[in-house]
Amino acid sequence: MSSPLDTAELTVLSLPLSDERVRPLLDELAVEYEHRYADLFGEGNAEAELNRYPAEEFEAPNGALLIIQENGVSIAGGAFRRYSPDTAEFKRIWTHSQHRRRGLARRVMAELEAKAVELGYSHVYLTTGPRQPEARGLYLSTNYTALFDLDGPSESLPFLAFSKDLAGN
Repeated sequence: MSSPLDTAELTVLSLPLSDERVRPLLDELAVEYEHRYADLFGEGNAEAELNRYPAEEFEAPNGALLIIQENGVSIAGGAFRRYSPDTAEFKRIWTHSQHRRRGLARRVMAELEAKAVELGYSHVYLTTGPRQPEARGLYLSTNYTALFDLDGPSESLPFLAFSKDLAGN
């Protein structure tokens, strides 16, 4: 069982993709992608997806990668890159499996949104896979607009797209 979120114990770090503190989160994310999508997209596709964009796209001035650590352990994180001049594309939003149900994903989203505004973005675009109902629920509950039919079968779509106007942040 996960312990409640004690924000005094959390540290938010902005890191390059190559930093060793990022690796545990990406490794677990790759396993999760493989588990959920290997039969749909083929085995080994998770690694290809995680390496789809050059690492420098997630660095300032156009992007960022943030992780949350608790007592020096990386437990959640996310990143963004430039999608268009005024739109950041959020990617790799992840909470370690042993730390879920503590509000960390919401914290990651809030940190990413604040950083995107700081870098001059006014909108966010993001996608998630059709087999990630947790992510779908998170984005809808944090005021993202679905760019697909919410009443249609998610599994029939290659991805679920969302957007949000950051002007109110």
